[in-house]
Amino acid sequence: MTAIRLLLVDDHPVVRAGLRGMFESDPEFFVVGEAADGAAGAEQAAALRPDVVLMDLQMPGVDGVESIRRIRAMAAPPPVLVLTTYDSDSQILRAVEAGAAGYLLKDSPRETLFAAVRSVAAGGSPLAPTVAARLLGRLGPGGHARGADGLTVRELDVVRLVARGASNREIARDLRISEATVKTHLLKIFEKLGVADRTSAVTTALERGMIELPGRESD
Repeated sequence: MTAIRLLLVDDHPVVRAGLRGMFESDPEFFVVGEAADGAAGAEQAAALRPDVVLMDLQMPGVDGVESIRRIRAMAAPPPVLVLTTYDSDSQILRAVEAGAAGYLLKDSPRETLFAAVRSVAAGGSPLAPTVAARLLGRLGPGGHARGADGLTVRELDVVRLVARGASNREIARDLRISEATVKTHLLKIFEKLGVADRTSAVTTALERGMIELPGRESD
C-alpha cells in the first residue's frame, strides 16, 4: 500500500518534530515536507503535492485560514486537516468556510489523528466531537423552514454519511451503490446547496436542519 504523503504546517519546531516522529513511526505515512507559516505552507503544498496537509491556525504572517484559502485555490488541491489548540466558534467557522476538510484538536489521541488523516486522504471530513458540537451550536438547533427541501432521500443519506467522515468508497459500500454514483450525488448536493465542497455541504445541511449532528439522529 502506498504511504499517505503529509505536509506539516506549524510555527512550532517542537510540534513539527513530534508530529514527524509520530507519523514516520508508522509505514502507512510519509512526511514529505514542513513549513513554519501559512505562506510557506501554501508554497510547499503547490510544490510537493502531498496527499494531506496538516495545518495549524495561529501562525505569524499568513495564518492557517488564509493558507487554506490559497491551497484550495490551486488546481486539484490537497485536502487540509486543521490540527490546532483552538476550538472557538469563530476559528472553527473561519477554517470550515475557507475549505478545511476536517478539524481536530492537538490533544486528540494518536489513533484518532491517524484515523482522521486516513479519512481525509480518502475524501472524508472528520471533525473532533467538541468541534462538531460547537459548530452545531453556532448554527442553531436546526428546524430551518426549508428543512430537507431540494434533496432526495438518497442525497440526504449521502450527506449524513459525509457528516460521519465517510469516504466515497465507504458511502458506496454502505448504500450499495457505485463510487461513480456517489460522486454524482455529491455534485448534485453541492449544486442544490450552493456549496463547493463536502465540509460546506455538511455545514449547510446542519444549518438548514436537513440532518442532525452524528450521534443525535433518532433511529
